[in-house]
Amino acid sequence: MHVKRAFRYRFCPTDAQAAELSRTFGCVRKVYNLALAARTQAWALRQERVNYNATSAMLTAWKKTEELAYLNEVSSVPLQQALRHLQTAFTHFFAQRARYPRLKSRKKSRKSAEYTTSAFRFQDGKLTLAKMTEPLAIVWSRPLPEGAAPSTVTVSQDAAGRWFVSLLCEDPGVKPLPATDVAVGVDAGLDHLLTLSTGEKITNPRHERRDRARLARAQRELARKAKGEGANRAKARRRVARVHARIADRRRDALHKITARLVRDNQTIVIEDLTVRNLLKNGRLARAISDAAWSEFRTMLEYKARWYGREVIAVDRWFPSSKLCSHCGTLRDKMPLSVRTWTCGSCGVTHEGDVNAARNILAAGLAVSACGAGVRPQRSSPGGQSAMKQEPLRREP
Repeated sequence: MHVKRAFRYRFCPTDAQAAELSRTFGCVRKVYNLALAARTQAWALRQERVNYNATSAMLTAWKKTEELAYLNEVSSVPLQQALRHLQTAFTHFFAQRARYPRLKSRKKSRKSAEYTTSAFRFQDGKLTLAKMTEPLAIVWSRPLPEGAAPSTVTVSQDAAGRWFVSLLCEDPGVKPLPATDVAVGVDAGLDHLLTLSTGEKITNPRHERRDRARLARAQRELARKAKGEGANRAKARRRVARVHARIADRRRDALHKITARLVRDNQTIVIEDLTVRNLLKNGRLARAISDAAWSEFRTMLEYKARWYGREVIAVDRWFPSSKLCSHCGTLRDKMPLSVRTWTCGSCGVTHEGDVNAARNILAAGLAVSACGAGVRPQRSSPGGQSAMKQEPLRREP
């Protein structure tokens, strides 16, 4: 199995490089929006589907106009890649995996440009992009795989003003781990981030709460600045973005460590198919649920399991893991969130709520795996089977 990984590093551009990259970001956004508008208009007026080849021809024509002649000043490769990304967005939309593509905003959209092998040179640990004379001053925080040859380079700038370069290359070091017979059930929560069927509880770091006062102060300073394009407001906005980046970096680092340990120590990992988007509608818990990052945890767990030959099973979201006695199988009528410990009326066993739920999740996942249900519910593969429902989903004509 050949695994491609993206290795991301920070770098410090020179003034000329920063100006060139900023210009490229703007041109990429402009081409993407023009192509999206053209495809939308073609369908609205003529019921015509415009594909990538047609938008590529449009790009050639746009460059010849006086109004868009500035598109010739940047490398053509990121512009073509923007059209490919738009084509991918439409593919996901028609497959009902995503919403209709939206226009990119100068203030809110991610600033990035993707370069393929014809638009960069990587030699002796130095990366030079097209239209540039000097290599990027990259901070090599970790080495690339030996003999790595990047196939794609993505340059981006976040809201905090930090510059990143991501190199996509094959990693021969990613190999399936030795098979074991260890399985674990995982119950996600807020008091504890994760509770395992073994009884282990992983503390919820609450990264956002640790910086809440600093974030509130930065947001108050931003609110006092006059709206517009002023330099003071831009500085205040970057201060808010830096606090958010600090929180996100710590959260991502913690999740990487947790998921790596779970994949390394267990052959089968059973989780719940939570609908985080719906859970965020709870006004009292939305902030805590967002800080827990359950969706990001699942994404990391799934791709690492694929890399290392492990199995992730997601049980149905309606499975009553909290109300079911893991000892005798008795189902309670109600289980308020405030009840953390309860005693089964049938067998008399006292359960700790989260540990009991994790054990039920493990048992349900192993039973489903044995009888052959799909292990990737609707979130990952629309039209597939849910892990607790054996009948196929209905498709509307």
